[in-house]
Amino acid sequence: MVTHMKTTVEIPDPLLEAARQVARQSGTTLRALIELGLREAISRHQEPSGFVLRDCSFKGRGLQAPFSEDAWAGVRDLIYEGRGA
Repeated sequence: MVTHMKTTVEIPDPLLEAARQVARQSGTTLRALIELGLREAISRHQEPSGFVLRDCSFKGRGLQAPFSEDAWAGVRDLIYEGRGA
């Protein structure tokens, strides 16, 4: 069973030199640095992105009296009561 595969990747010289320098400063190998970068890039694509609305619901029994039997028009009238039209 093969667990590693060799491949050739073209990397611009300035990027390769910067990567080598980071690897030296970090006390790691270029190979380990490249693996880390690939893993991070892949994980960003696998994580769900976008907004997640947290659950802010609370216990209750819906509309309370005096609204429970009222239609939306009646609720709206009470909300805007006293405001000029």
